[in-house]
This record gives sequence, structure tokens and C-alpha cells, in this order.
Amino acid sequence: MMSTQIRPAAPADVGAIFSLMIELAEFEKLMHMFIATEAGVHDALFGARPCAEALVAEEDGRIVSYALFFQNYSTFLGKRGLYLEDLYVKPGIRGSGLGTKMLRALAALAVERQCGRFEWTVLDWNVNAIGFYEKMGATVLPDWRIVRITGDALATLASPAVV
Repeated sequence: MMSTQIRPAAPADVGAIFSLMIELAEFEKLMHMFIATEAGVHDALFGARPCAEALVAEEDGRIVSYALFFQNYSTFLGKRGLYLEDLYVKPGIRGSGLGTKMLRALAALAVERQCGRFEWTVLDWNVNAIGFYEKMGATVLPDWRIVRITGDALATLASPAVV
């Protein structure tokens, strides 16, 4: 890498982050689920009540990677945690060590914030990512599954029960 800088995202970075989010959705073959908007990403990161944060990596002034994350809480540990929602490195940069640097920057942030854990999910077919994460010391938990409710099912669950 020529000159890479990892730094907290700024409001002016939202357009580049959003473009990388689209690339990630395409890579994961999930574009059919991608309904985010640039304005929504801006609000999540920099609005009146931010709910997420991001780091970006610039190479020669161009954003080539982002990590979007937020804090959660573990009742078992009695400590906050850092949850990584997305880590994306542009294809031409992969293998350069930037992904490792991004994970290390996030781990340092978790330690600084006294988090009890740093976690994320990975698609089961992404064997390259799984191998990379395991090489970094991460454990892929075999017994846990993501549970999700969205759309009409969420609205139904939120409405008062019909007796």
C-alpha cells in the first residue's frame, strides 16, 4: 500500500461509505435485500441520535475500506461489547494487510472502551473470510444462529395481541 490512513469516518465520507456498502451487498449476493439510503446512513452515523460509528481507510486520499460498528451489552459479562456490522475492503486492495489493520484498529478501540468482547458474523460460504478471521485469533461459534424479524412479521409482533 502506498500511504494508508485509518481514521474515524466524517460526514463528508458518507457517499464513499454508501458506495462501498453497495459493493459489499453485491459481493455477498444480497442486493435484493439492500434498501438503505445515503441519507439513512448519514443519519445513523451523524444524525441527532447516532446509533453506529465507522472507520474508513484511505489510500492516497481515496476511501478503499470501511468498518461500520456499534456498541452492545453482554449481561453475562456485565460489560459493553463492540459489534462489527460490516468490514469491507475493495477487491484490488485485499491481501495487502489492510483488513488486518482495520480489525486491529477496532480491537484497540474495544480495549480502550473496556469492552468484554468484539464480535461479528460471517457468511458460512465465505471460507476466505472465515480462514482470515481464525488466523487473527477469532472463534467462529458453531452453536449460535442469527434470529431476525423484519417487515410485516415485525409489524405484526409489535401490534397489540388480538384476543
